[in-house]
Amino acid sequence: MTRDALSPAQARRTALAAQGLGRPVAEAAGLRVVGARQLHGVVDRLGLLQIDSVNVFERSHHLPVFARLGHYDRDRLDELLFAPRGRYVEYWAHEAALLPVETWPLMRWRMDDHRARAEGDPGSWLSANARTAAWLLDELRGEGPLPASLVEHDANRRTGPWWGWSDVKRGLEALFRVGALVSAGRRRFERVYALPEQVLPADLLAVEVGREEAHRELLAHAARASGVATTADLADHWRMKTADVVPALHDLADQGVVTPVTVPGWPRGGWLHREATFPRGITADALLSPFDPVVWTRPRAERLFGFRYRIEIYTPQEKRVHGYYVLPVLQGDQLVARVDLKSDRQARVLRVQASWRERDLPVDVDRLAALLSRAARWQGLERVEVVDRGDLAAALRGAVGAGDVS
Repeated sequence: MTRDALSPAQARRTALAAQGLGRPVAEAAGLRVVGARQLHGVVDRLGLLQIDSVNVFERSHHLPVFARLGHYDRDRLDELLFAPRGRYVEYWAHEAALLPVETWPLMRWRMDDHRARAEGDPGSWLSANARTAAWLLDELRGEGPLPASLVEHDANRRTGPWWGWSDVKRGLEALFRVGALVSAGRRRFERVYALPEQVLPADLLAVEVGREEAHRELLAHAARASGVATTADLADHWRMKTADVVPALHDLADQGVVTPVTVPGWPRGGWLHREATFPRGITADALLSPFDPVVWTRPRAERLFGFRYRIEIYTPQEKRVHGYYVLPVLQGDQLVARVDLKSDRQARVLRVQASWRERDLPVDVDRLAALLSRAARWQGLERVEVVDRGDLAAALRGAVGAGDVS
């Protein structure tokens, strides 16, 4: 079933359903144990999980799964995601992300672009450090997969007070970008580097996908995961250039994969995937990571939900508006609030550092309090404490009560 026009509410619900947020989480559905099948299902539906080092509340790649499944074993997810020869591999997709290994050949055009730029720039690391690059490849060929911290070399010296990256680390990252190295999981969240043949199946390495075909396949993935989206939304999904996206989308339209659609308030219209659904209602209750696909394209979040979202991690404290690590709160098909969360693991407390209503939308504070309690239990914490900051704080504190989540 397809349509040539959607109302803003229909577009919002279609997008959420495509993201797996149209049904109750596993706990509410009576599923007591979330297993590998459900975990793989979320990752495969989304197509990628963005990785980020910030861990003030929870790792970014854990949160989209919690939003869609509820309580699950984070260690089990990491075992599946970071297995050295498993179903997923890291690369620069929408920023650093975990991808199904089958997607890796579709990113070769990007690797080739990185290589061409590096080789054409005498000042690039690869051009200026060819001997070190060759040594790194030989080291991994002889020693097998290693994190940067275990690669020993005369050049392995700390050079900066902020990132502290060594020449070895810069070299490994440069080789990773051009596809000469791949990820072989992580150890204590440090990426392990390997030669492609040490990790990826030989038949996958033999796959050759042309640039135009790769663009079509990537955009088909993005359109399916988005449900309905603008050209710019789909381009941003993989951080692609609009000039590359437009011809690929017209090819997909000719194939019937997507169809043009109009939505009031969307200046240039959008594209509807052929598998998109049109639910009459959404029953979601979710905390969304700043790097969740629902909100990671900020103009899309504003267009779908009227939700203006800017992450303030790198904003000086005195200039922050809402807080350090602020998560949008999804109730039904609306983003109704935002909460600044911190997991105090030593005190075993989930601290709500600030809580804010979103415009004039109604917020069910009891549902939000229950959601925060579930999040605390998932993390092995014992209490939820609400700090008196934000126009939702007083009501939320009343709903949380004593905060005991046991």
